[in-house]
Amino acid sequence: MESALITGGAGFIGSNLALELERRHPDIRVTIIDDFRSGEFSNLVGFRGDLVAQDLASLDLLSRFRLGEFQVVFHLASITDTTVTDARQMIWDNVEGFRRVAEFARLSGTPLIYASSAAVYGVCHLGRMQEDQPACPANVYGFSKTLLENLARRYADSSRDCRIVGLRYFNVYGPGEAHKGVAASMIYQLARQIRAGRRPRIFKYGEQARDFVYVKDVVEATLLAADANHGGVYNVGSGRPTSFNEVIALLNKALETDHNPDYFDNPYPFYQPHTEADVTRARAELGYASKYPIDRGIAEYVKQLMETDMKQPDVHEQ
Repeated sequence: MESALITGGAGFIGSNLALELERRHPDIRVTIIDDFRSGEFSNLVGFRGDLVAQDLASLDLLSRFRLGEFQVVFHLASITDTTVTDARQMIWDNVEGFRRVAEFARLSGTPLIYASSAAVYGVCHLGRMQEDQPACPANVYGFSKTLLENLARRYADSSRDCRIVGLRYFNVYGPGEAHKGVAASMIYQLARQIRAGRRPRIFKYGEQARDFVYVKDVVEATLLAADANHGGVYNVGSGRPTSFNEVIALLNKALETDHNPDYFDNPYPFYQPHTEADVTRARAELGYASKYPIDRGIAEYVKQLMETDMKQPDVHEQ
């Protein structure tokens, strides 16, 4: 691979993808588009490529880049905070940004890999979630991702040369998410609470389950999608749900602590009580298989968090 465009490349998954591309392909030319509303420059320390700091939804890609300039386009730019309720802002950013990228990819004949989400399943599907189940988003974020998938199918149907792959990321966690604050994964939030000596706070009574998937698995799936010879939509998860009570137990083990949960009422009517990816299609057609079960992922992540904190200057020395 010689060239790639990544939208949202300063964000959590995007920065991990950019750095992994450069690690695997030392001579690759990676260009990032990110307006830094939810990106973080420190995620890209060591990045060797170019960066365009503009709002994707209003950026004229056809005047900024040459058709055929990139071998692949990875579209990860998005408002990812699922608690945002401003429908106009969410749909403008997520859908219009995608529309511009999809049109650019179609005209240049460039494969497009884009981030969808398990949020498209909503609360209608509480068992194993399969790609052929109808979308049933419970919030505007999930609705915006459903619209992306609708647009992707339209572009794919309009041109045989238009290869578009959508990836329904489940509950991603790992290095590079700290800048997201309250929108970072619950694994990050709970780890920080425990390390601060506080009881980890979760909704009553911790039995809700999530398909937590480590960011390294997500990056691998995204790169595999770039090599796919056809389009489609695929689940990207671990294939196994883990309850929040189990997460706290694993964090206590990794941190060598013993903090009991602090349960409180769930204020969100659209909250998904269970996510579980059926990854059969991704395994068969992309060759994807999770390499980080939850215990391994949490152990590696906690080690990274502790090493990062140790590198931070003490507050009294600043």
